[in-house]
Amino acid sequence: MNSDCIDSDCMDNRTSGKTDKTEKKRPMIVLSGPTAVGKTKLSIALAKAVDGEILSADSMQVYRHMDIGSAKITRQEMEGVPHHMIDILEPWEEFSVAVFQDRCRECLSGIYARGHIPVVAGGTGFYVQALLRDIDFSGPQIPERGDEGDESALPGYRASLEALAEEKGNAYLHSMLTKLDPASGAGIHPNNRKRVIRALEYFRLTGEPISLHNEREREKPSAYDSCYFVLNDSRERLYARIDRRVDEMLEKGLVEEVEELRRMGCHRGMVSMQGLGYKEILAYLEGETTLEEAVEILKRDTRHFAKRQLTWFRREKDVIWVNKNEFRYDEEQILQYMLERAQGVVKRWSGADEY
Repeated sequence: MNSDCIDSDCMDNRTSGKTDKTEKKRPMIVLSGPTAVGKTKLSIALAKAVDGEILSADSMQVYRHMDIGSAKITRQEMEGVPHHMIDILEPWEEFSVAVFQDRCRECLSGIYARGHIPVVAGGTGFYVQALLRDIDFSGPQIPERGDEGDESALPGYRASLEALAEEKGNAYLHSMLTKLDPASGAGIHPNNRKRVIRALEYFRLTGEPISLHNEREREKPSAYDSCYFVLNDSRERLYARIDRRVDEMLEKGLVEEVEELRRMGCHRGMVSMQGLGYKEILAYLEGETTLEEAVEILKRDTRHFAKRQLTWFRREKDVIWVNKNEFRYDEEQILQYMLERAQGVVKRWSGADEY
């Protein structure tokens, strides 16, 4: 089977040469992959097999009232396995990778206290990376009041950026960032004004793009005794699954879900409403496209998104690729293969008195 893992026991990320259990890294199993590849069902089976709890790494399933478009797991589908990081925010509440990290740490504390292994499941690779490597996105602290002569740290700079966004729009502010830091411009949505301003402040204060700081952080080794699986399928089958999923979302009432969100005051300026399935239907409801056009755009953009996800995972280190066709699509074989590769993590955890 195709695998890029270091050894059969996956990544033994415990402190090298140490024997004190308090210095060992805690366990974590990750199951990621492109949208619609079939992660949900497999993650349930995996969590049951390792006595785990699932930690969702999905940037849309955190929002309440956004169930159909996010393909949110149902209570019935959970099969009694505890799930975390689902339905924790309203669509108008702020959410970022830093918030994701903080909330996950709270969840992890409880999971480990119960003696269980966290199974991180979801397709938002950036979130997985941030959690697995405990990336610090803050960089140097930007003070509320700067020292005399340090214009970059003055609160007036932040206020001027806010005023500029109000006057000329978020896109204008985002274009400023893209000129200074193309990588951050590509990675931050124009409507995420808080992150755009933070990146501009960082550049003004340090003279370096915040993307360089983040890149250094991403080179960190895993902060956990971890095993990182990426489930994959052929492009043809994956794209067919995406098309079917979109059709099923419409049958379940995606248009009605977006209509209800509009009635609740949600609009395209919110980051949550920029999610796939929401922005396209919103464009239809606002008369910009026909429903047929909106659906075709949604299918096309979801296929493009899956392609970008795979590109991201290929850049990640120490990933175990699980190609479904190599197992003839036998889910039990896939599960057993994953359990074999993760056995070191499971054994070290079950054999430890404490971590």
